[in-house]
Amino acid sequence: MLSPRQELLLRKVVEAYTETGLPVGSKTLAADPDIEAGPSTIRNELASLEDQGLLAHPHTSAGRVPTDAGHRWYVDQLRSGGALVPAVAGERLGLQLIRREVDEAMRVTSETLSQVTNLLAIVSAPPVDTATVRHVEVLLLQPQVLMVVVITSTGGVTKRVFTFDQPVDPGLAAWAGEFLDERLTGVGLGARMLHTRLSDPSLSARERTFLDQLTPVFTELAETSEDTLYVDGAARLIGEHRVQDLAQINELMSMLERRATLLGLLRVALQEPDVLVRIGSENQTPAFQGLAVVGAGYGLPNRKLGTVSVIGPVRMDYPRAIRSVREAAHELSRFIEDVYGS
Repeated sequence: MLSPRQELLLRKVVEAYTETGLPVGSKTLAADPDIEAGPSTIRNELASLEDQGLLAHPHTSAGRVPTDAGHRWYVDQLRSGGALVPAVAGERLGLQLIRREVDEAMRVTSETLSQVTNLLAIVSAPPVDTATVRHVEVLLLQPQVLMVVVITSTGGVTKRVFTFDQPVDPGLAAWAGEFLDERLTGVGLGARMLHTRLSDPSLSARERTFLDQLTPVFTELAETSEDTLYVDGAARLIGEHRVQDLAQINELMSMLERRATLLGLLRVALQEPDVLVRIGSENQTPAFQGLAVVGAGYGLPNRKLGTVSVIGPVRMDYPRAIRSVREAAHELSRFIEDVYGS
């Protein structure tokens, strides 16, 4: 338990260190009008906070810096009762996602989030198999070549060209387009569900054989799909000496290439009711133990479909990061509800 004065001093140290990146000394704190204590009293309190593992003393003649535990205390205080300072003018994301395709909405969100927070922003798109088929067309391009076009509820368009040994009956191609559109519109892209909807004992052997040749365009779309990540701001993260350890930079860049590991880390946010904050050593992944991750899930009221996150140094502006991630998740949820409900 901290005394009110210790809480005030710890908060001031975290905020000053976040702003300057320099250790904070007792003289600096004594000059703060909010602190009614002299340098000697402040030094004693700082020593007590250091003994509790909330501050560190990098050099004998320097001031203190917050530890991961000190930053965690600060974040917990920020979030207790939802007590976050309102965003100042120009700090809000102001996302305009209406009437955009899903991939563009994800890209705009990652770009805007990185610009506002000056951090690395990562948005994971909803899995392909959560979408439904909106429209199917079968187009005869040449006597032996036809193309199947699939438009999904998320605005995605998949095209596949099929070449046959013999000319295709135009009537058969037109029938297939109508049959597939009628049977699959509104159906999810899960392979099992697609097979079920295409199973019809009344079909002739010719019709069944023809459909079997076309169905890979649907089943492979679901089976081979990977979660898509939209990343922006890597240069911001490694620039301005904000990540100073070259080995850490290399490991982080390698992590961005190992999508499965990164997705596993970000998916933890799907289990959180609000914003997830992992600070430094709280991250199990070595590449992130010198960094902080702020993330949140977004999606439908009964199911989260993706995550929006920022990654940066432990010395980050947590109020801004938490506000921005929360706002981005809220706006993406509104957008996804419109898309999936249409």
